[in-house]
Amino acid sequence: MKFIDLTHVVQPGMTVFPGTQPPVFDVGSSIETDGFEEKKITMFSHTGTHMDAPAHIIPGALTLDQFDIEQFGGQACVVDVGGIETAKIEVGDLEARAELIGVCDFVILRSGWSRLWESEEYFRDFPVLSPAAAQWLVEAGIKGLGIDMISVDEVDSTELAVHNILLSANLVIIENLTNLEPLPDSVFSFYCFPLRIDQADGSPVRAVAAI
Repeated sequence: MKFIDLTHVVQPGMTVFPGTQPPVFDVGSSIETDGFEEKKITMFSHTGTHMDAPAHIIPGALTLDQFDIEQFGGQACVVDVGGIETAKIEVGDLEARAELIGVCDFVILRSGWSRLWESEEYFRDFPVLSPAAAQWLVEAGIKGLGIDMISVDEVDSTELAVHNILLSANLVIIENLTNLEPLPDSVFSFYCFPLRIDQADGSPVRAVAAI
């Protein structure tokens, strides 16, 4: 079995959603002065490769710590959306992979946008699901959706339509995946475990594929 790491490195000054502060690393203890090394890391819950809980958008909805652990792993497949000619990913783009999606727990949209990580272009013009396509995924019965982009909605969206559709159905959303190019054109195992944080609206994850 081969593991493929799909996770961005968390580090000071990294790419974050516009308006969010990047992580701050402080030396809490050092080997020279204390005999051991320990860092204090301050960051938002939606930093880097991370997971959105329903409670991120919907009042009173599930937090990540309320899900069973099984929610965070299962079978997955990739839908390539890098070549679509519109800004919206439509139902037809998903139906082409309907047979694979039907046996999967996670769908991963591969746009190629992660190549723009650490640039201003990363926040602009990436493809997003249409509301109808988001609803199609809900009806497919998956556990979650992963993307190699900053958000499932446009950065300047105020309605957050796709977030609302997916999270209202208790799916989880994994944003800012990377290194999706080596993933196969078939079903594979996918794991994306969040930190076990009380009342977590979101959490960084270590996302991996097992081939």
